[in-house]
Amino acid sequence: MGGRVALPAPPVANPDLLRVMSVADTIRQKLTARFAPLRIEIDDQSHRHAGHAGARPEGETHFSVTIVSAAFAGETRVSRQRLVYQTLAEELATRVHALSLTTLTPDEDGR
Repeated sequence: MGGRVALPAPPVANPDLLRVMSVADTIRQKLTARFAPLRIEIDDQSHRHAGHAGARPEGETHFSVTIVSAAFAGETRVSRQRLVYQTLAEELATRVHALSLTTLTPDEDGR
């Protein structure tokens, strides 16, 4: 008689796939895949911007990123930042309000 039968959901092969990645994790994953950095530091500074434009109560809107990669050799500071912005275009259009960048080659890294 045209009734619907509810079927059980199929088992999930890897339940961790259902976990939503944090914005910082997404930034790290994308920058690592694109630039193979020798060093990457991502600092969520959202707490410093509470009440400012673009801030959300749950945070993850304002970041400071330091990335050291050989991929930046021969690039100007502006072109390095453009490469990072291109890589994170989706996040910058949706979830990230502000991104402070330090982009260095291995030779420039004073560490």
